[in-house]
Amino acid sequence: MKVLSQIKIPARLEYLQKSMNLISSCARDQGFNQNKILEIELAAEEALVNIFKYAYKTREGDVEIICGLDNNENFILEISDTGEPFNVLSVADPDITADISERQIGGLGVFLMKKLTESVQYRYEGDKNILSLIVFKDKSNI
Repeated sequence: MKVLSQIKIPARLEYLQKSMNLISSCARDQGFNQNKILEIELAAEEALVNIFKYAYKTREGDVEIICGLDNNENFILEISDTGEPFNVLSVADPDITADISERQIGGLGVFLMKKLTESVQYRYEGDKNILSLIVFKDKSNI
């Protein structure tokens, strides 16, 4: 991956805006239109807030965010942490057709990440959760 920008921040909600500024700037620099940038921001925010809230239950920790391009010039947002191992892809999609009062709690954020990006990938490497959100560049979103 060709790294465009990266940041390592404490995994705390007060750092959300700083991370979102980096992500928005990277997406804008790649020529994405405002609608696609908003989708990238929403997917990233869902991932980051989950890490901030749940990854480090008994200790403090960091999150590293890398904006980059793959060999096909697709935009990659890689978010890693050393918190509790958690494969977001193991979360079942919620039943969005069910009545609101009958829906299970949880899973909607991961569902949004999947719907707003072309690919969501997860791996656990060393002691790191590594989540990659991949967005293709095409004529409809630049």
